[in-house]
Amino acid sequence: MPRFQKDISLAPYSHYKIGGPAKFFFNAKDEKGLVWAVREAKKKKLKIFVLSGGTNLLIGDDGFDGLVVRPDIKTLKLKGATMHVGAGVVMADVINFAAQKSCKGLEWAGGLPGTLGGAIRGNAGCFGGEMKDVITSVRSLDTQTMKIVKRNAKQCRFSYRDSIFKKKHGKEIILDAMLHLAAGNKKEILATIQEKIAHRQKNHPLEHPNIGSTFKNVPLERIHKKGSGSYRRALAVGAVSFRGSQFSVKTDPFPVISAAKLIGESGLRGVSFGGAMISPKHPNFIVNVLGASASDVQTLIDLAKAEVWKKFSVQLEEEVQII
Repeated sequence: MPRFQKDISLAPYSHYKIGGPAKFFFNAKDEKGLVWAVREAKKKKLKIFVLSGGTNLLIGDDGFDGLVVRPDIKTLKLKGATMHVGAGVVMADVINFAAQKSCKGLEWAGGLPGTLGGAIRGNAGCFGGEMKDVITSVRSLDTQTMKIVKRNAKQCRFSYRDSIFKKKHGKEIILDAMLHLAAGNKKEILATIQEKIAHRQKNHPLEHPNIGSTFKNVPLERIHKKGSGSYRRALAVGAVSFRGSQFSVKTDPFPVISAAKLIGESGLRGVSFGGAMISPKHPNFIVNVLGASASDVQTLIDLAKAEVWKKFSVQLEEEVQII
């Protein structure tokens, strides 16, 4: 008979190595176990939080007063160029599996941390690619009706770092997904993946616990009205001058300016509070350099938003989830 674990520290499940205890914790190895855990939580009138890879998540110092359920479903199969992947498979394994089978389409995700479930929920993206580009369908458990829901990519309502699953605030738990890839050259695929990994190692502060980019990049249209002369000029030259600073315009997957650049230009590189620091290497990363608490990180999040607003009148929006 399955049972919940009690008073489990969540810090080991976070890439930040930060977080208080979960009152109850359950690692669901399959769909049946997940359904049991949700039903049991409902009987006990417990709040439910779904924990994926802990890569884009700041867990509060007080932890979670309810059930933390971890969908650890590890299905990983290939038929033709279609992959069937469980929500709990880490992205590194998904990417490597595809490459070893000479399937292309996921190279952009080289070095992407976390699990498939989390990547789908937040429509993870980098280097011009996004999860929505490879999704055929997603199955999830509706925790209110206890029914299995299957959606095609359009029904998932993917947008910039967002999806219907994120909008439902944990009311649906991703079980697995079908990914459509294409036949490719194994050597070329592996080389491209390694190129993305090397870029991350060079430009991201991976030497410290972190949860990736803290804020979303800022759409160019929030600086210049879309379709205006200034907007078109910025696209043409790939740069924009704004409030005395020069910004590159990149596609992510639409024209944006870098949140890291905005934070850096606000004079916040290397600024620290408690055990947390705004990385001088990549200012959109707030790193755990010395046993940081969640409140330390939150202080720097608030500081970055305030200083960027003061200098540029741009409101930064968190990419990370905070509980």
